[in-house]
Amino acid sequence: MKKSISFVLAFLILGHVNTDACTSYLVSKGATVDGSSLISYAGDSHIRYGQLYFRPRSTWPVGAMQTIYDRSSNRPLGQIPYPKETYQVVGFMNEHQVAIGESTFGGRSELEDSTGIIDWGSIMFLGLQRGKTAREAIKVMVELVEQFGYYSSGQSYSVADPNEVWILEIIGKGMDMKTDRKTKKTYNANKGAVWVAMRVPDGYISAHANHARITTFPKENESEKSVSSKNLDKIFNPEVEVVYSHDVVSFAKSKGYY
Repeated sequence: MKKSISFVLAFLILGHVNTDACTSYLVSKGATVDGSSLISYAGDSHIRYGQLYFRPRSTWPVGAMQTIYDRSSNRPLGQIPYPKETYQVVGFMNEHQVAIGESTFGGRSELEDSTGIIDWGSIMFLGLQRGKTAREAIKVMVELVEQFGYYSSGQSYSVADPNEVWILEIIGKGMDMKTDRKTKKTYNANKGAVWVAMRVPDGYISAHANHARITTFPKENESEKSVSSKNLDKIFNPEVEVVYSHDVVSFAKSKGYY
């Protein structure tokens, strides 16, 4: 392969994946011989088999809704609006050579949210259908979770494009059910998730096998390379290498975890 041809290679050894046994490798383009970014995604099981799901590029009318299904049970979780356009996706890579994989780290069971709509599997497809770069895919993923809630346990995602490789780690905030006085409808006051995304430095490799990898990160008031979700649009600034939910530390403190 010529170095001038940029691509991301995703090994997709997936069927109905056992989310408790997934190993991923992340290789930045500076660490490969031909300058290609590379991620791997393996469901570690002798009974699984590979599948390449196909989602064509599509345009959608205003008001079109997308049904979200839990990848583990195939149960419908709810609907979200389609954007004007979605990109073609084969397996876990889209037409812009953005690729996404995952590895479950689980975390605390009390942080799961049965009212959430975005689950561990759909979030990957949604990022691929709506993101032209790794940074845009991450932005899509965390914004959808914030708006519609996160259904699953803790996940560590590999997100790559031809130029960059990122790790996105995310976990829900549990349930705090309230009742709206006017509508009398119940809602989860803790809807959403806490998360951190960190770019793998060029020339480096990383890996995750059902363990969270990000242990420390600089806050935005400590480094120009870091921004919180309050300034999420800055994720596209080339110097930014860390993005995190603004309440990731305060939430942990409120729960007595930190």
